[in-house]
Amino acid sequence: ARLRHEAAVAGAVADGARQLLAHIEVSLARSQRERDAAEAAKALRERELADARGAGRELKAELDKLTDSVHRGEVLGAEKRLRIEQLEARALDELGVEPEGLVAEYGPLQPVPPSLPAEGEELPEDPDHPRNQPRPFHRAEQERRLKAAERAYQQLGKVNPLALEEFAALEERHKFLSEQLEDLKKTRTDLLRVVKEVDERVEQVFTEAFRDTAREFEGVFSRLFPGGEGRLVLTDPDDMLATGVDVEARPPGKKVKRLSLLSGGERSLTAVALLVAIFKARPSPFYVMDEVEAALDDTNLQRLIGIMRELQESSQLVVITHQKRTMEVADALYGVSMQGDGVSKVISQRLR
Repeated sequence: ARLRHEAAVAGAVADGARQLLAHIEVSLARSQRERDAAEAAKALRERELADARGAGRELKAELDKLTDSVHRGEVLGAEKRLRIEQLEARALDELGVEPEGLVAEYGPLQPVPPSLPAEGEELPEDPDHPRNQPRPFHRAEQERRLKAAERAYQQLGKVNPLALEEFAALEERHKFLSEQLEDLKKTRTDLLRVVKEVDERVEQVFTEAFRDTAREFEGVFSRLFPGGEGRLVLTDPDDMLATGVDVEARPPGKKVKRLSLLSGGERSLTAVALLVAIFKARPSPFYVMDEVEAALDDTNLQRLIGIMRELQESSQLVVITHQKRTMEVADALYGVSMQGDGVSKVISQRLR
């Protein structure tokens, strides 16, 4: 009986469970349908929200643009009002005209009178010519005219009430400087003439001296170098004031002409020949020679002593030398001698 009772209870529980399961399945299906509908509604609301947010951003950007535009308009308006106030104040200060009168007489509605002729321009004689008639106001053209007038005004500079006095002083100064300049030009002309005369005289004197020296050099060289040839050559014969002088020397038995190829004695003797040639071409009361024969041998020294004897006939010679043969032809000797006590003593001896 207990078991039957428990079985009956279990069957009732099973029936209730089956009914409950069926009811749950129905509720689950309904919940699924409601969930799908809610999700669809959610997606729709999200799309509507995204569209609303996009529209809100666009409206905000448009609002920002409008705000900026209004702000710029207010700034430009303030600037224009300030500019107008400045122009009105400038018209009163510089021109002494009220803004209303200025606009009425010179506004853009008034015709522009013809401009003054430019430099070198000739106006037509006919008064009805378009060049002589007023023209409608054109802002760009009038701005160009204004800039040109301002440049011309700036070039004029400030008005100097003392300009006439300064001009008179400058004119007097200019006159004085002009006279000084004329004097300088005249002086320069005189100096150039004197320089030209001096150059001509120098060229004449140098030419004569060179010719005489060249002639004497050939004779003296042939005496110092028997059988040799020597001459003086100008480097630039066309310009006697700037020319140089070359010495050509060819001792006997040699073909060289350059002094650098000669021996020390030959170069020394050539220099002595040139010196003696100058002495003979332009004689002097006395000559000073300092050991000119130091590098000469006995034969060449004897030849030089012969020339010194000739020079003694017309001039006095002061010769510094250590050669005994040169001392033998002297009229008087002057020297320094050191005695036993180490004290130097100047001695002289006249030769007869």
